[in-house]
Amino acid sequence: MRGLGFSPRVNVKRFTGPPHPDRDKQFQYLRRQRRKFQRAGCPAVSVDAKKKELVGNFRNAGRKWSRRAEEVNAHDFPQDAECRAAPYGIYDTARNAGHVCVGVSTETSEFAVDSLRQWWRTCGKRVYPGARKIFIEADAGGSNGYRRRLWKRELQRWANADGLEITVSHYPTGASKWNPVEHRLFGPISTNWAGQPLRTLDTLLGFIRGTRSRTGLHVTARLNDKCYAAKIRVTDDEMAQINIHSHQTCPQWNYTIKPKLRR
Repeated sequence: MRGLGFSPRVNVKRFTGPPHPDRDKQFQYLRRQRRKFQRAGCPAVSVDAKKKELVGNFRNAGRKWSRRAEEVNAHDFPQDAECRAAPYGIYDTARNAGHVCVGVSTETSEFAVDSLRQWWRTCGKRVYPGARKIFIEADAGGSNGYRRRLWKRELQRWANADGLEITVSHYPTGASKWNPVEHRLFGPISTNWAGQPLRTLDTLLGFIRGTRSRTGLHVTARLNDKCYAAKIRVTDDEMAQINIHSHQTCPQWNYTIKPKLRR
């Protein structure tokens, strides 16, 4: 068989199905939006949730330099874990800086917006003094998906609280690998803790904060121990109260939420 060119091979994921007719238009529009905000001195960030991590004496993929191999549990039983950590990343595309909010509850849209609010109040306001507008690029699905009502309601609450005008552009469905946070923030983090059991939350946070890259990446991290409720429903009346303005280009993927003036 080998003489005939055969060898054992695994399946290769390659086909993504028929592309959306507005796929290229959205990529070009998203890129223009990012540049517009950067030129204006306003923050342009890329966001997403990293895969959840079991915190405890569990095997972590990858290898590291050491004299002896780390001994870990033979099975990854969730009941043996201290918790299941949910890292949510915010990557500043202009400054090559990342912030990760590590949650220990359900990954919801409320948690995603709380992570953004935490980044803004601890980092964003300091490095972008006076900025009243922010640009967010996010995946089409997940806790920050374009169809999530809770995501938009919580963005409105954040806009009201901090007086921000929030513009969001979503990547087309199936195009999340082009989201900068994936390869510029999450990739270096995974490389940094490769082969290292994440036995405690302090260990996990320490490896995130210690992540560096040849391009000068700097990462901060904070813990969010708030408990988030799942399956929150946002009513039509609540949606009608959101001050949302859809863009002319791909309006389902591009919109701006403006703060509502208090009467």
